Amino acid sequence: MSDSYLTSVIKQFEYYKSLGDKTMHQLNFDEIQKEFVEDSNSIAIIVKHMAGNMLSRWTNFLTEDGEKEWRQRDLEFVDAFETVDDVFNYWEKGWQCLFEAIKPLKTSQLEDIVFIRNQGHTITEAINRQLAHYAYHVGQMVFIGKLIKGKSWNSLSIPKGKSSDYNKTKFSQEKARRHFTDDL
Repeated sequence: MSDSYLTSVIKQFEYYKSLGDKTMHQLNFDEIQKEFVEDSNSIAIIVKHMAGNMLSRWTNFLTEDGEKEWRQRDLEFVDAFETVDDVFNYWEKGWQCLFEAIKPLKTSQLEDIVFIRNQGHTITEAINRQLAHYAYHVGQMVFIGKLIKGKSWNSLSIPKGKSSDYNKTKFSQEKARRHFTDDL
């Protein structure tokens, strides 16, 4: 596993951040705030929850519990954003906190124990937990964006009907070790 684990998870976090970025850039502020049914989560609310989670989990994560006393999780599900810039700024603040916490990590630390709500996790387990959590929510953001934009949605993956073209391009390249996000 050595250094490849940390390199891979950083690239995967960057990938999911980019999917969220690309989704929100296709939408206006009203669309980012759109709730399809009462008490469903808009993209704005998902951003608020994700960034709140990131700030709690990754601030001093080696020395403090990941569920901070100052976190107000229930308020993360109330949209109080006033502008699209507020949404993007909070999104960036959460991701910056995450990357500042994990980029300096060393392989030798991966078995160290950190706590989330007094439950011990190896650093590897804590990273995997958050990677899965954020992928889940970014998937929701992308799905909501696709619902809102309909036929005007710009695909963030292989567009329908284009798998053969995509594979042809990939198989025309020499075999080489690379991360799936390198070409995105």
